[in-house]
Amino acid sequence: MSEVKTIRRRRGRGGRERIIAAATTLFESQGIAATGMEQVAAAAPVSKRTLYAHFSSKDELVVDYLRYLLESGRTMEGLLDRADLPVRDRLLALFTIPESDGPIRGCPFVDAAAEYPDPQSPVHQYAAAQKQRFVDRLVELVRTLGAAHPEVLGEQLAVLADGTASRSMVLNDPTCGQHAKAAAAALLDAAVPTPTRQVRQTT
Repeated sequence: MSEVKTIRRRRGRGGRERIIAAATTLFESQGIAATGMEQVAAAAPVSKRTLYAHFSSKDELVVDYLRYLLESGRTMEGLLDRADLPVRDRLLALFTIPESDGPIRGCPFVDAAAEYPDPQSPVHQYAAAQKQRFVDRLVELVRTLGAAHPEVLGEQLAVLADGTASRSMVLNDPTCGQHAKAAAAALLDAAVPTPTRQVRQTT
């Protein structure tokens, strides 16, 4: 059972879930640094006492917000666990920018690390750990495809995915994903042997 679910059961789900929901809306609309704890309490709505009973600091709230996004499948990592798609399609799905009525949002972990630039801060450390976890998952998947040098390919795909998310957000342009997808497909084609190549190699 996750840490989040454990805490929810102990302290009651209603207040905590409202706080996370309010924080998510505020962080995504105006940024983390620009959002005060008083705003979160008012939007939840809960008293400041209740807010601090669940989250002793803003850092703790931000980390739990990021954890919520991860566990609810609202990040790029969620695409990699789609059992309904072949592995290659999961990897290329990273470069399809979801449709949105508002501005395109970038990677929440990159955004959080940028707002908490101190590498020693809990938020920055959590964001960095998740970005490393993302690379590890990519390496694991490309290895199942028989890719040559999976560690290198995984890092290349991670750089492309993070770059796509950031550039699409800055330019508010979903077509950035199309160019990155073509580059990712080329990397996969070069690293993963096709049946035809395998036959040629063995003859």
